[in-house]
Order: sequence, then structure tokens, then C-alpha cells
Amino acid sequence: MLMNLIPLKRSLALSTVVVAALALSGCGYNEFQRLDEQSTAAWSEVLSQYQRRADLIPNIVNTVKGEANFEQETLTKVVEARAKATSINVTPELAKDPEALKKFQAAQGELSSALSRLLVVSENYPNLKANQGFQDLRVQLEGTENRITVARNRYIKSVADYNVHARSFPSNLTAMMFGYQTKPNFQVQNEAAITTAPTVSFDTKPAAPAAPAASK
Repeated sequence: MLMNLIPLKRSLALSTVVVAALALSGCGYNEFQRLDEQSTAAWSEVLSQYQRRADLIPNIVNTVKGEANFEQETLTKVVEARAKATSINVTPELAKDPEALKKFQAAQGELSSALSRLLVVSENYPNLKANQGFQDLRVQLEGTENRITVARNRYIKSVADYNVHARSFPSNLTAMMFGYQTKPNFQVQNEAAITTAPTVSFDTKPAAPAAPAASK
């Protein structure tokens, strides 16, 4: 009699596991796992590209320093912006904290602005324009800026997919049951940028100073 009960118990346990697996799959649990892993991987790529840019900047700064009388204020702003951006302690939890993500985005945006200004100003220095090493760094930086844009857009899209799943019925019930919260995201001014990678170019030359008015 006891021997007959053991296979029965195993069969019931196995059935319970199968039913539970089907129930979790049906309520979107597995989809939560997939989307969470997808957004985590996308965030890692964002950080990787920002780090790639930060690693390029010391070489750019050192090259520009070799140019006599280079606009010191512009150079200083780049150095300070890099220091500020790299001082943020980037942890996996940062992407889940709206305020921390906002500060991170602001610091990286400030660095982007300072770099753009430096490259525009460099057009005023013929020696830099003729410096092959500096031009190579420019090309690397432009490529990195494009990679950052693509990585950010992928992350924005992955978080949007996750949040839609977390808010939709009936998967929102699963989110409540297992504590899945919606994730903060990068702020984008142009939503089309999510799906379209813009062309980044630093070739814009600074506007020529206005000619003095002719005396009458």
C-alpha cells in the first residue's frame, strides 16, 4: 500500500509544478524575465559606450594642450565635465532610481556639450586641423557619439517594452504579486530618435564675427 502511495505523491507534485509553470507563463512571468534581462543588457551597453568616450577624452585634451594659446576656458570645461561625469558611482541600482538617472543624464549631457564646443573651437587652429593624431581622435569621438546614441535608443526602447508589460492587464497583476516596478527612462525631446539614429557631425564651423559697421 505504501509503495503505491509514493508514485502517486510524485505524480501529484509533478502535476503541481507543471500547472504552476503554465500559470506563471500565462500571466507574463517569463516575459518579465526576458524584458528585464533585455533592459539590463541594453543599460550595460550604454555604460560601455559612455566609458569609451571618457577614455578618449584625456588623449584629446593632451593633444589640444599642445596647441599654443588654445582657448583655455573651453579646455577647462571639458576637463571639469569629464570629472563630474565619471565621479558618479554607476551601479545597477542607478538605472532604477529616477533621480540618480536624471543626474547621470545631466552630467553626460554637459560633457557632450563641452566636447562639441571644443571641437568647434578647434576649427580656428590650423595646426590642430593639420594634426593627423587629433583628426583620428575626432573620428573616434564622432563614432563613439553615434554608438552612444544608438545604445541609448535601444535602452529607451527596452525600458518602454518592460513598462508596457508591467502596466498591461493581466501582467500587471503578476507585477504586483512579484514586486516588479516600472523603470525610469532617459528623457528624449524627439521621440522619433528612439527608432532613428541621427547623424552626428562636428564639422560645423563657428560663425564668423560680424563686420564692423561702415562709418558715414
